[in-house]
This record gives sequence, C-alpha cells and structure tokens, in this order.
Amino acid sequence: MWWGGRGQSFNIAPQKEEPEMGLSGPKSVQGTGMPEPRSRQLGSCLASGGLPGERILAWAPGVRKGLEPEMPGTLICSNLRVTFQPCGWQRSQETPLSSEYDFSLANIGRLEAVNGPSRVQLLRPGSLLKFIPEEILIHGQDFRLLRVGFEAGGLEPQAFQVTMAIVQARAQNSLAQQYVGITLSKAGQSSDSRKPPIPLLETIEDWETERKKQAARGWRVSTVNERFDVATSLPRYFWVPNRTLDSEVRRAFGHFHQGRGPRLSWHHPGGSDLLRCGGFYTASDPNKEDIRAVESMLQAGHSDVVLVDTMDELPSLADVQLAHLRLRALCLPDSSVAEDKWLSALEGTRWLDYTRSCLRKASDISVLVTSRVRSVVLQERGDRDFNGLLSSLVQLLSAPEARTLLGFQSLVQREWVAAGHPFLTRLGGSGASEEAPVFLLFLDCVWQLLQQFPAEFEFSEFFLLALHDSVRVPDTLTFLRDTPWERGKQSGQFNNYTQVYTAGYSQPLAGSSINPQLSVWDWNLRYSNKQILQFHNPGYDPEHCPDSWLPRQQPSFMVPGPPSSVWLFSRGALTPLNQLCPWRDSPSLLAVSSRWLPRPAISSESLADQEWGLPSHWGACPLPPGLLLPGCLGPQIRLWRRCYLRGRPEVQMGLSAPTISGLQEELSHLQELLRKWTPRISPEDHSKKRNPNTILSQSC
Repeated sequence: MWWGGRGQSFNIAPQKEEPEMGLSGPKSVQGTGMPEPRSRQLGSCLASGGLPGERILAWAPGVRKGLEPEMPGTLICSNLRVTFQPCGWQRSQETPLSSEYDFSLANIGRLEAVNGPSRVQLLRPGSLLKFIPEEILIHGQDFRLLRVGFEAGGLEPQAFQVTMAIVQARAQNSLAQQYVGITLSKAGQSSDSRKPPIPLLETIEDWETERKKQAARGWRVSTVNERFDVATSLPRYFWVPNRTLDSEVRRAFGHFHQGRGPRLSWHHPGGSDLLRCGGFYTASDPNKEDIRAVESMLQAGHSDVVLVDTMDELPSLADVQLAHLRLRALCLPDSSVAEDKWLSALEGTRWLDYTRSCLRKASDISVLVTSRVRSVVLQERGDRDFNGLLSSLVQLLSAPEARTLLGFQSLVQREWVAAGHPFLTRLGGSGASEEAPVFLLFLDCVWQLLQQFPAEFEFSEFFLLALHDSVRVPDTLTFLRDTPWERGKQSGQFNNYTQVYTAGYSQPLAGSSINPQLSVWDWNLRYSNKQILQFHNPGYDPEHCPDSWLPRQQPSFMVPGPPSSVWLFSRGALTPLNQLCPWRDSPSLLAVSSRWLPRPAISSESLADQEWGLPSHWGACPLPPGLLLPGCLGPQIRLWRRCYLRGRPEVQMGLSAPTISGLQEELSHLQELLRKWTPRISPEDHSKKRNPNTILSQSC
C-alpha cells in the first residue's frame, strides 16, 4: 500500500557520500551559514526533476516516524515544497513529483515542533521557533501526516534551520503566483507528438466529438463565448439546441446570474436531457423574444420540463467548509476527543450528513432523468458548485460509461474543470473568504458509491485518493485556477481578455514554462507504473460495457411526459408550475430572488415511488437497467478511513500491526465484497463459486 502514511519497501543502505541535488538556484541557505560543499552533497531526489524556478532553502538528516520500520533519510525544504528523501531512493527523471514524499507548501495545514514530551510549539507563518526541535509534524490539508525526527550528534542546528525555512516558505508562498506547472521536458515527454490523456475540451473539435459520443442530435456546439465575452467562467464552447441562434444565446444568457445560461450537461441515451444554468437575473427586463429564447433553451425540444432547485436541502458553502474543518480536526493524531465519544463527534461534524444529502438528491434527479423523456434543468444561483456535483453524480448513477476510468476523468474535466468550478477559491488558494471543498465532498460521494456498488466501477479507491490529493499539487493548472479563461491565460493560450484565441497547443507565450496540454490526468508525473495499475478496480465486472448497456434509441422504459407540463422539484416533491420564466405575466416577480418558485411541503414518499409506484397519467415504469440507487440510511454512509485517517496509521486497516478487532472488521468487509461480486459469476462457473480461492483469483 502506498497511501496512508506507509511508504513502499526500500533497500536502505548506508551511504558514504550523498549525490548532488541539481536544482536551479542557490544551493545554500542565505544567512544561515550552511557550508556550500555540504549543500552540494544532498540526495538526488530532485536531481533531474526540479520544478521551474525551484531552489533549495534548507535540509537536515532525519528519520521518518510513524512507519514500521522507521525510514532514515533527508528532509528538504524548497521554495515550493517539502520533501523527504529516503536513503537510497532515486527520483525518476520522468516523475518530477512524488506522490509519497512530496508535500507542497500550499498543502501544509498545521506545522508543529516538538522537543521532549512536554514542549510542543504550533508554528504559523511568521512564527519564531523557540527551541531546537527533536521532531516536527507536518499535517496536510489532505489528511496526510509527515513526521520526521532529527538525528543528534551536533546536527541540531540543521533541524532548526530546516524548520524555520518551512515556516518562512509558507509565509511567502502563494498558490496563485508560485505554482505555474511543469514543462513537458521535465516530464520526459515530447510536445510535438503528444496528445492529452483525455480530451481537455479546449477546442471545438473536442466538444463536437463528445456531442457525437452522447448522440445528442438535437444539440450543437455554440461558439458565442469563443472570446470569453459572454462569461469568463464558462468554457469557450458549450452545447445549445440546434434551433437556437448564437445571437439568441448571447441575449438569453444575459438574463442569468454571471451570464451562465441554460446549456446541455448530458444527453441520456433514452432521450432525456440534463441541463444546468445559473439563477434567473430577475432585475433584468427581457423582451418577448428573449423570453421565448430562454423557454426554448430550457425546454430543449421536450414537452415535459422539470426545474430542480439545486440548493434545496443541500448545505451552504459555509456549512461545507465548517464540516470539513471539524472533520480534519477530529482526525488529527492528537485529537482531544475520547475514544468512546469519537463516533458522536464524527456525527457532529455533519460531514456524513452532507454526503448523504447529496447522494439522496442525486438519486431523485436520476429518477427524473431516466423515468421518462423530459428536460431536467439544474438551477443554482452561481451554477459553479452543487450543479456540477449533482450533474456528475447523476451521470455516475445513470450511465455505466461514466463509471469507467476514462469516462470518469472525462466527466470531471467536463463538469468541473471546463464548467468553471472555482477550485482555487474553494480550496483556499486565492485568499478569499469563500473557501468550501465542494469537489472533495463530491469525491466522498463517489467513494460511497464505490463501497455500495464495488463491481460497477472500473476505477478503485486508490484512484480516488490520487485525485483527492491532486487538488493541491503544483504540477498543472487543472485545479489551480478558478475559470477556463484564467487557466488559458496562464498557460499562454492568449494574452488578455479581448484577444482572439490562438487555436491549437503549439503557440504558447514566449518564455512560458507552461504547456497547455499538461493536465492532472498525466499521472506519470507523480505515480509509478506500479501505482497506476492500482487505479483499476479488480472487482469491476467487464460485462458492464457501455456498448451493451442501452441502444442509441428511445428504449421501451422511457415514456413521454404529459403535454406542455412544467414542474418544480423541491424538497423531494414535484409541484406543477404555470410558466418556466419568472418574468412572464408576473411583473411582481422582477423584485424577487432566484428562489422565486413556491415551496411545497416535504414529501413522505421517495421520488422513485412517485415516479414508478403511483398510478397517474404518466403510467408506471420499471426501474431502468444500469441505474444505481444508493442507500442513504445511517450505517450505509461510512467514513472514508483510508483518506481521513491517514495521519493515524494505527487505525489504517492493512497498514499496521493487526489486532483482533481490526482483523474481524477487515474480514467482514471482504465477505461483504464477495457477497456482492459472487452473483455476477456466469452460470458455467457455478461449480467454482464454492471455492473462495477461485473467487479471489478472479477478482485480483
């Protein structure tokens, strides 16, 4: 296992002389008096993989603790990261970053210096260390823990120097300014013939290919935002109905918050369309033509339209941030919560409650999309947070192709990166007060689905952990900007807001160290081939092939809705509406917020019961094949232990010395997985089902 604070096995041998570091910039610490010859004898973990503009600030020999056995090596601080180099470990030239040993400065959530059992100092940016530390603890915002003890014998000053270097580097570090990515040459790849691992949706060809893949025949790629003059938070291209002109799109989008008008998110093979948009800008005064264009875009050629109030029953951004802070504090190794009250404290964080709410609402929206042919519109005021979360979950629940490794990466690229989720702001990198890890909440929801449906997903928990840790790694611009416009400007695709976009990837700015093709999906920047192989779920059923799921035509289980029906989905219930737009025939609505729609009482029935179990003019429909409906009751929502408890290796199953209770829990979990996988074995292999060894060999 290579996550959770336990490194790989290394052949550790004493070295007489450490090789040269080889980073650009000075090789000694200014003002510290560190001898230049000794600085040149640092290990080679960054020898051929130094980041652009990176320089060493300080280093000290030490031992990484919390592992079995403890790992000797060198702790190194640069102006971009803290890294621990085990003795004898060589950094690959093709992997300039390490998923195990690198700790970006932006990822440091808490830094502690320890001297003896009673002297502990919490070091904030600008703090002055009051003693020479025997040990430092670096707590990551991604729940990782780097614990390093320093050697005695006259080397204590180096421990002081490297600790103060980390403190000062944190104070000077700015995620938005310092981290600008890695050149392809550092990744050991050629920019001439290289293609992105997945479509980055930065060209009109990418969008057209994706539209054809979804068989969205009633939609086209609009170029109205090619210069980002409609909305800088939207991609340059997006899908609009065929019959809607770009001039109509431009006017209609002006009546939505931040110019984020209705556009296609996903086309269901059965004929339904899932759209997303911002809140109505009710202070505007649209003419009749604009209202007709807005209604036409929301209806998307369907007679049955459902408006979904995205934020209804979901937490606010402040709620998500507070829950994540409480969860992180609870999972610290030195948490003051007693063991017998730990589970109560976990419930008190509300993190699991918010995960449960997101899954429940996504399940209801999936029923809306798959039960009959209709247009389902997700409406959130900003259209940049929970719209992306719910849209992504709906596709995971409804479309097997989204559960493949490639499909899931494409889904994240489309619904989060290209759609303009403000990663930098939400993860605290911009200094703004609107921090809220909505994307990390989404990954937790996906992990819950993976636990409940282990044979339905091609990717594994380790892939989700890698993606979770990538949001604060300074290797690419994927998660380091708030909008596609900022990302493209930084990568050298264009110089300013009004300049015409330069097509292709071959003309970056002169002197720029960024290649716009490089993305977070280039996993070989930080992970070895052996690690990348663990991204694949061994229990994935290969029969869940997207081609065998549904024909590209309207299947029998999809039925049309009633003529010209408009509905509001809020608080778990469907309520009929008289009109789609708040401006039509209702002048008083011009003064109300985007939540102008009526609030029905919370339904005591699930939406699945309303859609499929109740007799109505719609008729009853069976549960469509390929649709997953997760359980959301208390014990069905679990804590993501391998992620949140990585700083406490003693509670990591399979990573520490086994205990009776730990073995019992591990055995129970394996039996549950076997129970879910066993029924999927073909009839001809029925004779082999009784042999557990056969089952395990098939799933490995």
